[in-house]
Amino acid sequence: MTTTTPAPLVSSSDVNGTTVYGADGTRIGTIDHLMIDKKTGKVAYAVMGFGGFLGMGEDHYPVPWGKLRYEPRLDGFATDITEQDVKGAPVTPDNWHRDRDWEQRTHHHYRIPNYWL
Repeated sequence: MTTTTPAPLVSSSDVNGTTVYGADGTRIGTIDHLMIDKKTGKVAYAVMGFGGFLGMGEDHYPVPWGKLRYEPRLDGFATDITEQDVKGAPVTPDNWHRDRDWEQRTHHHYRIPNYWL
């Protein structure tokens, strides 16, 4: 008898659009796309869409990947971040993905270790 276990890898295209749920199980947003560190190959951020209707009027914010965990029972990702966490995060400059100071402040804000260490 062959048993099937969930694959340990997933395509980034399958992650895009996945629902993210808050600690209470309510839908808080979706993953728009991932940001991957070129040197380490680690996923650094999930850029998430919050609010809007059918993707229109959504606000997008990078959230450290370490704040998300896959929950099979939800077929999505779960997090303990709140709306206040997102709104209180350091303002995201246009070049945020090249700004290590912003990244350090953001990881500190979300109480998560820096992904590059």
